[in-house]
Amino acid sequence: MIEAKALDFRIGGTDILRGVDICVSKGQFFGIIGPNGSGKSTLLKLLSGIERPLAGTVEFAGRDLNAYPRKELARLLAVLQQDALPPLGYTVREVVEMGRYPYQSWLGSEKEDPAQLIDKVMEQLDLKRLSSRQVAELSGGERQRAALAKTLVQEPGVLMLDEPTTFLDIGFQLQMMDYVREWQRDNGLTVVAVLHDLNLAAQYCDRLLVLHGGRVAAVGAPAEVLVPELVEEVYGTMPIVLPHPDNGVPQILLRGRLDG
Repeated sequence: MIEAKALDFRIGGTDILRGVDICVSKGQFFGIIGPNGSGKSTLLKLLSGIERPLAGTVEFAGRDLNAYPRKELARLLAVLQQDALPPLGYTVREVVEMGRYPYQSWLGSEKEDPAQLIDKVMEQLDLKRLSSRQVAELSGGERQRAALAKTLVQEPGVLMLDEPTTFLDIGFQLQMMDYVREWQRDNGLTVVAVLHDLNLAAQYCDRLLVLHGGRVAAVGAPAEVLVPELVEEVYGTMPIVLPHPDNGVPQILLRGRLDG
């Protein structure tokens, strides 16, 4: 579905990414993890076409990403940025409806009425009761759900998320990830997510790519990647890694310098 080869990216004289390869299969939940400054968000911008690499290529469904007209690409790929919606002067429903722009004519009309789809997404994300509320009146978690709804009504084949749970408390973090996984399973969605929380990454992702210093440090299933030695190498701390009691995926327990 997505294949990138030998990606390099530089800002000023500083290398941000060097020789990065990535391959994401259709229907996969693919996570990108790594410490701050490792190039995670930059990689997502290259994979989505927001930025262009200094060197290397990105292919989407076997076609060079740069060959897609912007509106065609928006029907295939949607991006949820790191921060929630700003406090816009629109209602929640108006913001969600904006996600349909790739399918609209220059007059703003569509061949088929998307109201049923919009209702379905808003119902699934528990937004219908907030439909007429101004975005500026919402909490951070509610704005993030509205932003996710806006991307889902694009009906993309690929959803890219840049740290979607940042600034959310633990309940909203799990809720947000559950919404994405449910939509993925019901609609055959491919998900590429930059994640900060390693335990969430292990819970929800099929495969993980670890970035360190702008290079790929590891790629594989969570159980293959989230091992104490690699976490220490990349994050500078030796954790305790235990299997989750419900599903066996690795979970990270941190210990302070004076512990043990």
